Amino acid sequence: MPKKEKRTRTKIAVIGTGGTFAMHGAHDYDWIDYFDSGIIYSLGELLERHPLNLAEFEILTVDYKQLPSTGITPTDWVQLSAFIQELQQRHPDLSGIVLTHGTASLEETAYYLNLTHQGARLIVTGAQRPANTAGSDAITNLRAAIFAAASPTLPESSVNVVFDGFVYSTRDILKTGNHQLNAFEAPEFGPLARIEPDGSVTIRRQETPTPFRLNADQLKTLTSLPRVDIVYSYAGADNTAIKAFCEAGASGLIIAGFPPGRSANGERQALVEAVKKGVVVVQSSRSYRGMVPDQSYNREEGILGGGQLTVQKARVLLMLMLATKTQREDMQKILLEA
Repeated sequence: MPKKEKRTRTKIAVIGTGGTFAMHGAHDYDWIDYFDSGIIYSLGELLERHPLNLAEFEILTVDYKQLPSTGITPTDWVQLSAFIQELQQRHPDLSGIVLTHGTASLEETAYYLNLTHQGARLIVTGAQRPANTAGSDAITNLRAAIFAAASPTLPESSVNVVFDGFVYSTRDILKTGNHQLNAFEAPEFGPLARIEPDGSVTIRRQETPTPFRLNADQLKTLTSLPRVDIVYSYAGADNTAIKAFCEAGASGLIIAGFPPGRSANGERQALVEAVKKGVVVVQSSRSYRGMVPDQSYNREEGILGGGQLTVQKARVLLMLMLATKTQREDMQKILLEA
């Protein structure tokens, strides 16, 4: 039988970073142009308008920055991770943390935090519709995220995404819809758990541990991330993008190749030349199902196999491996196990 737990009063920090979650629609059905309203609420203002009705929890609201998720940068990830660590030092009694985030790049931020976070259980969530519009998912997603952050059935120090009533692995989650309330899925393996109407958490499968996570010393010295770009393969693609990225100073390239993991013929020679210049090239796939293995076709040219990660998450992982000076042979092992 699925495991359930009784809720106990716990202290949960909710960190606001803007996004649709904090925005204001011009009318009840403003689900598209609400960016134009120019109104963005702090967490305190939002929860005053839309109470959580969670008297059994002590909620600490923390406004970080208003970060449009289409504009978030790797530097923002580094700073956000450090802020969360500092918040825990100031509030050692926290049992869990919820981060509200815009949905455009939510899966990338969540995966970065999964590779760098230490401490209390961390849940990332967001919204597809502003809280003041009809059928909004903002407050329901936040309530579910708070329940998940407080749940002892989820591992301590874990980082997960909660959306539309489900708990997802940061490795598996993918935004598959533009406007749908169920825009986030784990297409290949499914969610880890479900948040029930009473706030309990039903676990359906256990998360596979990540083979790579920064330790405390590495986190203290991490102030920036190297440039890693994504090259998209398509019929007729040539070397233009690859050369431009290398000239711009890319330390790594992720190739969103044709399934099952091959670049366009016109890209191949430029990738080989990039490797010779010291750029780490990872062959991934436009498809999000199945593995891109370490294959002799690429290995002979020094190109790594991307494993099972989506290209955007392979980019995050490669940035951190480069930043921590991970050895090339270890990079390949980690990519295949991630």
